[in-house]
Amino acid sequence: MLMAVILTDTGIIKETIIKFDEDITEEQVNTLNFIFNNKLKGKPIDEIDRPLEEYIFSEMNYSLNVIKPIMQQLDKVINEEAKVYLEGTNKVFELPEFKSLEVAKNFVNLIDTKQVMLDLLNTGFAKDINVYIGDENENEQLKDFSIITFKHRYQDKDLGTIGIIGPKRMDYSKVISVMKYISKKLNGQ
Repeated sequence: MLMAVILTDTGIIKETIIKFDEDITEEQVNTLNFIFNNKLKGKPIDEIDRPLEEYIFSEMNYSLNVIKPIMQQLDKVINEEAKVYLEGTNKVFELPEFKSLEVAKNFVNLIDTKQVMLDLLNTGFAKDINVYIGDENENEQLKDFSIITFKHRYQDKDLGTIGIIGPKRMDYSKVISVMKYISKKLNGQ
């Protein structure tokens, strides 16, 4: 058994336990550590791919029983589901637009569908700030709402997207100003 800790240059720490079907020596652990540190350093986490597995297998002569668990856990950590954090969702029901049972129901269904939320936030990577009002939203579930997404960066690296979903009549300039302020605070400015 081996614990692997992945630390990205954006400060994200991911750890995982790797279980092997056969014993692994301290020398093998040190060699793997050297390989991972040299082959992965400076590489974006989503660009880690199969050539690393092929390199370990061909150059190091490690058995598949050693390589397979490592690559499975590495894949699992890299492809870990993105997280969506929702705040203030109950406040929208105080707005006049959400008094309609149909609009309120659509909103609840929308925020309960994680993939729709992820797709929505991922569209925010097209530009730094994106504004979608009503029918401009491609997804039918979003036609009653306005969405503003703001790309969050640190040291020229994309870290995620901040998004606001609200009524079509929202104060867009105020919301965008608040989102810029939040992004600056997240960056420690």
